[in-house]
Amino acid sequence: MTDRPDSSPDKARPLWYARSPVPTPLGIAVHLGWLNGELSADGVAIRSLRDSTGHDASSLSDHTLAMSFRQGGSIPAMWARSQQANTRVIGLSWVDESQLILTLPGSGIESVKQLRGRRIAIPHRPTDRIDIFRASALRGFVNALSLEGLTTRDVELIDVQARTLQAVGNDPSAELFTLPLGLSSRSLYAAEAGALLRGAVDAIYVKGSIGLEVAQLIGARVVIDIGFHPERHIRNNNGTPRPLTVNGEVLAHHPDIVAGFLKLVIAAGDWARTHPDETVQYVSHETASAIEWVHAAYGANLHHHLGVNLEEESVAALHDFKNFLVEWDCLEADFDIADWIDPRPMADALRDTFESTSRRRA
Repeated sequence: MTDRPDSSPDKARPLWYARSPVPTPLGIAVHLGWLNGELSADGVAIRSLRDSTGHDASSLSDHTLAMSFRQGGSIPAMWARSQQANTRVIGLSWVDESQLILTLPGSGIESVKQLRGRRIAIPHRPTDRIDIFRASALRGFVNALSLEGLTTRDVELIDVQARTLQAVGNDPSAELFTLPLGLSSRSLYAAEAGALLRGAVDAIYVKGSIGLEVAQLIGARVVIDIGFHPERHIRNNNGTPRPLTVNGEVLAHHPDIVAGFLKLVIAAGDWARTHPDETVQYVSHETASAIEWVHAAYGANLHHHLGVNLEEESVAALHDFKNFLVEWDCLEADFDIADWIDPRPMADALRDTFESTSRRRA
């Protein structure tokens, strides 16, 4: 059960935040203890949904929870918006991450061009409301193939049945290898990796620190890593950019709190820029990956890329990815990105930050 939308400006109600287990400035703010659920001066507490026992965990990803903030992948956020969820984007972060096309040694595939005519694994979780990994893999392959003038018509797309994300964390023996939500991080690409090892497919897509670990575990060959390609649109996927959203009722009734929350997230990104080692440690905890894998997956300059903004280039990338999801029937309805974004909280937060800095310097 999830909260029903409440139009009353009741400041006694707690606000909730949720985040995906990936590098985000919201995650940095949480690890710094800046969002610990204590009451603010006006009696509002902002609490982590992970610590709540009164909400359905699925509301974390599908944005059905009222009175909440969320930062994570753009696929669930856009899926919810296409379902007319009352959310607004108030910021975007862009953290480049490894996006690998993998094959096995001996496959004869050493370049993207050699994927022509080959079997490409596309994970499929038909019972999940939001098939995040399917859409992400499709995007990764489409972007990689485009570098050689190829399309999905030049390869054979093979559906690979995967365990639902809700079921991944049910095995208590996997407790030591889980993300904060209880999802077994080492199982996220199990179906694709298994299909590759069995010879059922010729190439798979993985990303992030977990993807790199999977690649090493199965002894895979990296055909290409598009996660750090010089062309930004090739890197555009579920995590690039990641939207920070807020429920519409919160924005309507608590604009001051939204601006204050956003200032903390912005400040967390600023803090990260001057604390590279601590930042990597926090991301290691967030992703349940060793520090060495975090460095490999997100690059040596990760601490410089945890800012949050509404830069035109990032907004355009969000729009481009939305169009891709519509084209591939990953969203049930189209919507206008410009209507989804509300720039006012960002403007308020930046203005307040500028004024505070000016007063300190005066």
